[in-house]
Amino acid sequence: GGAAMGAGDGDAPPQQTIYVNNLYEKLKKDEMKKCLYACFSQFGKILDVVVMSKFRLRGQAWVVFADIGAATAALKQMQGFPLYDKPMKIQYAHDKSDAVAKLDGTFRPRDKEEVARINKEKRERLMRKRGAEAMEAEAGEEGAPEMPAVPSRPETNNVPH
Repeated sequence: GGAAMGAGDGDAPPQQTIYVNNLYEKLKKDEMKKCLYACFSQFGKILDVVVMSKFRLRGQAWVVFADIGAATAALKQMQGFPLYDKPMKIQYAHDKSDAVAKLDGTFRPRDKEEVARINKEKRERLMRKRGAEAMEAEAGEEGAPEMPAVPSRPETNNVPH
C-alpha cells in the first residue's frame, strides 16, 4: 500500500496561519475583520487578521493564531461555514504570515529579486571590508603609523633682535 495521504489537499504544512477565501466580497475591510475575529476567536488567541482591500484579493483573508492547534481546529470546524451565505474555503497559509514572522524574527522581504540584491550587496560590502582589512594589516607590518606632521616652530633667527 502507498503512504497515507495527509489532511486536506496536502497544499501547505500545518501552521498557525490559515488562509480563508470565497468570502463575501461586498463587505468593507474592517467589517470583514470584525466578522472573522468573531468567527475564529473561539478557537484560540488571534494575533492578526489580514484582509486585503485590493480588488484582486477581495474575498480573501489570513487569520493568524497564536498556535498551530488553534489554527487546525479552526480549519477543521469552520471549513465550509456559511458566512453571508457563502461557504468559507479554508487552508493553511503557504507563507508564514508577516505577523508570525515578525514575532519569531524570521521576517524577510518576500521579493526574490530584492532578497538576491540585498545578499549581493552584503557580500560585496563584506569583500570590500575584508580587502580593506587585509591592506591595513599589510600596512601595519611596516612599523608604527606615521605621526601627523607637527608644524615646525618658527626659526629663532627670524625673530627680530
